[in-house]
Amino acid sequence: MPHILPDDAHNRAMAAEVHPEDWLQPTPSGTYNLVVVGGGTAGLIAALGAAGLGARVALVERRWLGGDCLVHGCVPSKALLAAAHAAHASRQAHAYGVLTGEVQVDFPEVMRRMRALRAEIAHHDAARRLAEAGVDVFLGEGRFTGPEQLEVRGVRLDFARAIVATGARALRPPIPGIDDIDVLDNEGVFELTELPPRLVVIGGGPIGCELGQAFARFGSQVTLVDQAPRVLNGDDADAAAIVANQLESEGIALRMSTKVVRFEPGPSGGARTVVERDGREEVLDSDAVLLAVGRAPNVDGMGLETAGVRFSRGGIEVDAYLQTTNPKIFASGDVASKFKFTHAADALSRVALQNALFFGFKKASDLVIPWATFTEPELAHVGIDQEEASRRPDVSIFEAPMSRNDRSLLEGETQGFARVYADNKGRILGATIVGRHAGELIGTVTVAMTQGLPLSALNDTILPYPTRTMVLKRLGGEYNRTRLTPLAATVLRTLLAWRR
Repeated sequence: MPHILPDDAHNRAMAAEVHPEDWLQPTPSGTYNLVVVGGGTAGLIAALGAAGLGARVALVERRWLGGDCLVHGCVPSKALLAAAHAAHASRQAHAYGVLTGEVQVDFPEVMRRMRALRAEIAHHDAARRLAEAGVDVFLGEGRFTGPEQLEVRGVRLDFARAIVATGARALRPPIPGIDDIDVLDNEGVFELTELPPRLVVIGGGPIGCELGQAFARFGSQVTLVDQAPRVLNGDDADAAAIVANQLESEGIALRMSTKVVRFEPGPSGGARTVVERDGREEVLDSDAVLLAVGRAPNVDGMGLETAGVRFSRGGIEVDAYLQTTNPKIFASGDVASKFKFTHAADALSRVALQNALFFGFKKASDLVIPWATFTEPELAHVGIDQEEASRRPDVSIFEAPMSRNDRSLLEGETQGFARVYADNKGRILGATIVGRHAGELIGTVTVAMTQGLPLSALNDTILPYPTRTMVLKRLGGEYNRTRLTPLAATVLRTLLAWRR
């Protein structure tokens, strides 16, 4: 059975749901319509969806049902971010005329609350719930023994179709000395029970920025290191700059364009991180180091070669329909997609399931997939970005600052902007939003894109006042004004003059 620390009532309760010690393996009889390898979001969606349609389904999971999202990802991280937000809001309350006194963070209690909430949510992914839905759940290592067979703990599972949804794990780069110190990743960081006074975060992507900001708000002295020239290097540069400024304003030391040379044990415990920039070395002493440099797909040790499934360090090779080089096997989620998000795994598995069981021809490339980084301010995006939009003569960029949104102004959160990219026909091709609740706001744009609604539809929609969503209505209005050509303006003026 997999192990998780600390060994308390909350973690034991979670384990009892998603990897129960007393679990009795089912006895397979005949061929399964679908065998799913991996019980994270992608695997659960596929298995439950197939069972709901009446298929004979088996699901194989070697660690935790619910996967990284439940145990080491979305769920625990957002619990920590909520606590960090409460601490920060309390410290900033004086700006609203509210006096709170000195704010202290009880870090052990923050982590206990996280574990309690995680255990409460775990029942959604429970082995017994899956079994009650008609899924045969096998807990253990699954390995393909042929193009249509898989073995788990000595039991052979024959299948007509299979979906591999084994996810990804934290990337561990071969930095000298990395094995000589205790390095935290997205698993170990949620096992902490004491706050590290000094924390070095390696990686300026979403995970590094989110957790770096959270720990700074808890009281850690945080230094964030990345070889990239800026944080959130894959996002809009203007939006990322706003996040970077906020991180620095909260006392986080950013070391961009900086390479980690080696790790060493600290002189009095902890770790020493030696970094280099412009040929100069700098020593960063800390009590803990958090690695957040990317994800590596889980492709090893499951016999993919035996099944005729081609893969590489980048993951399992799939076509537009998520079919692997074995036509009977599909792949979904982090193990086969550049979009390593829970919501993307959900959507991709619905595509894989349809194509696997019903000879479907639904393309994964047709999906409109947004993403969000849950720093404060949040940064969210969907579709094309500003760089691509700027290269296309048929695309216009519409932008509105949050400072012109009444709700943002009244709540004192005016950082950020909303940008929408639309073609000459008003079709929305993408959007970038940075600001409070950007992850919520991007959903409105995503709905419009998915349903093929033009940018003008955002202006035509009646919204409650005052809400942040009205920043999008403003952009729809700006687009409508571009449709008023000089000729149309002249005709309107003439008409109105005649009617006076």
